[in-house]
Amino acid sequence: MRLSPAEIRFTRSRPGRSATLKRFERELLTSDWRQIREDLEVKLCPSPDNGQELFILCRSQDRRAKEKAMHQRFEQRIETALEKLQAGCEKRRYQKETIDRKVGSIMAKNSRAAGLFEVEVKESEAGATIRWSKNERWRAWANLNEGCYLLRTNVMDWSAEDLWQAYIQLTEAEAAFRIHKSDLKIRPVWHQKEDRVLAHILVCFLAYVLWKTLQQMAHAADLGDEPRRIFEELGKISLVDVVLPTRMGVDIRRRCVSKPTDHQAILLSRLRLNLPRQLTK
Repeated sequence: MRLSPAEIRFTRSRPGRSATLKRFERELLTSDWRQIREDLEVKLCPSPDNGQELFILCRSQDRRAKEKAMHQRFEQRIETALEKLQAGCEKRRYQKETIDRKVGSIMAKNSRAAGLFEVEVKESEAGATIRWSKNERWRAWANLNEGCYLLRTNVMDWSAEDLWQAYIQLTEAEAAFRIHKSDLKIRPVWHQKEDRVLAHILVCFLAYVLWKTLQQMAHAADLGDEPRRIFEELGKISLVDVVLPTRMGVDIRRRCVSKPTDHQAILLSRLRLNLPRQLTK
């Protein structure tokens, strides 16, 4: 019997998850991965504690490239800072406690690559000195788990692909709430009466339907899956109220749409949208 969405639980490993992934080092080394997308591989792993949970080990190539670049950037920052600190020790006489604090500050600011460095601070008659080396075992482990993350669920009888798709649906629901609060700017809710609260929920729902509709239109027009930039560009199109006075003392008012720029015209053409020249009641 398949569980209902309300009964499905997922937990994702957070950044700094190396200790959790270490329990699945053997699975990371094996080759029995199942590719479910062009850049994503998954593998089902039983709980190491023999509990009523299942782990889904995921490996993303895009995420791997991003994390590798991040590690290299932090490694370079730490090395540059340590070289600068070493040069300062040669010019001035520092106490060991002072250098310890500076080293701690450097590692805290670049914690994603701090484990790669083994720093030794010694105190001598000429002042504190600093030496460091790189832990290649840490680098090897980092290279192995870059791009990997874990999902943990209470569903035991689904395939890895079904579990990952269910997790993605949950993340899309979370993204929908963020879009409501940020892009659509329809929070907070100050209504007190039930009918006004329901009306507000209806407006939120319709706004999100328009957002998803534009997302699908952008995808069909090969403009990507992110409507945010399209909203930003088309949001620059303005309305202009043109007032024409007459001899009869009555003003003729026309609400006209400003002429789109070349870039906006291309977007409208790709989306197959036609702007009216003016708006009528």
